[in-house]
Amino acid sequence: MGTAKLIYDGKEYELPTVVGSEDEVGVDISKLRALTGGAITLDSGYGNTGSCQSSITFINGEKGILRYRGYPIEQIAKSGTFTEVCYLLIYGSLPTRQQLDEFNESLTYHSMLHEDMKKLFEGYPPTAHPMAILSSMVTSLATYYPHSHREDRIDLNIVRLLAKATTIASLSYKKSIGQPFIYPRNDLSYTENFLHMMFAVPAEPYVVNPVVERALNLLLILHADHEQNCSTSTVRMVGSSQANLYASIAAGISALWGPLHGGANQKVMEMLKMIHEDGDNYRKYVDMAKDKSSGFRLMGFGHRVYKNFDPRAKILKQAADDVLEDLGVDDPLLEIARNLEQVALEDEFFIQRKLYPNVDFYSGIIYSAMGIPTNMFTVMFALGRLPGWISQWKEMREDPKSRINRPRQIYTGPTESTYTPIDER
Repeated sequence: MGTAKLIYDGKEYELPTVVGSEDEVGVDISKLRALTGGAITLDSGYGNTGSCQSSITFINGEKGILRYRGYPIEQIAKSGTFTEVCYLLIYGSLPTRQQLDEFNESLTYHSMLHEDMKKLFEGYPPTAHPMAILSSMVTSLATYYPHSHREDRIDLNIVRLLAKATTIASLSYKKSIGQPFIYPRNDLSYTENFLHMMFAVPAEPYVVNPVVERALNLLLILHADHEQNCSTSTVRMVGSSQANLYASIAAGISALWGPLHGGANQKVMEMLKMIHEDGDNYRKYVDMAKDKSSGFRLMGFGHRVYKNFDPRAKILKQAADDVLEDLGVDDPLLEIARNLEQVALEDEFFIQRKLYPNVDFYSGIIYSAMGIPTNMFTVMFALGRLPGWISQWKEMREDPKSRINRPRQIYTGPTESTYTPIDER
């Protein structure tokens, strides 16, 4: 462990440095306030602040690297299944065949909801956003399955959450379109079951398209975890108070709902629709994006973390081509998307600024081709991110150094004032 020197108010302080397994360096300022008599660091948005040490996910935005527990995302996406990734993230290692079979069996067994929960769905208006339903229904799970500090009960609640989340999500969709609820089936895989509950109706048989199922599996894998982003940090923040698993995850779902986070792929489709309604003139909007004074920006291009190409986007680009070709989708919005993609990959303006299509750009296109409505996009993101949130919550809970999160602030309000009774104001 090395040290860093800080000079403050004429005095020099030595602060320890921490080096991660990928040579990431952090300056430990945990004792700064005590040493200096009150000084703190100020980092709006926490862009330069490490809130924890974690062994789950590694990102190098400059080199376009994303790894889950050390495994490159390219390898996992090519050969893994989503439930395999869930096990990897939550329990720290790839499962054996027996472990995976038992894990899948548990997910299947716990996919049913308590029948009383159906009454809760009946209380929502048809216009209720699926993310609002998902968040509140996940919270309500705590009333049916109380929290326990026993390890075996925590593992059981983890399985319950993963299993029931897809059922909740599909029922929220069925509620929004006025169709009967479809129960889960024990003969289907995790992703097949979700698609069946989403799109089946009692009047006729429904067969899951294997191309769509593979695409969904891939999308969920690519969204499974992404280090200390807004929603993950929220899960850790709430969990640091020793809030139960369901409450902590529900908080993460609410954070993900924001358009600057999980709602980005929805914004992509809304942008494409706007261009279509303006006569499909995508060139006009490309020119607007280049003009700073226009105030317009193309959604789905560039990434705050990745200064190179988003590695997930590379994988999804091929998947998008395969899905669109196999399904024979003829959608004017998707044609606009392809044109914008071509511009971004060839135009020097975008290349120099590294404004490549990101994961949100391609995921929106694929979800749309699969028949998933725009208002369900963020729900799909949440389903994919569940194992990441759970693993982060579990890691924080098991860390002996973990304590309740309590950021400081720099106060900028009025100095001490004298209270005036209301009759004298």
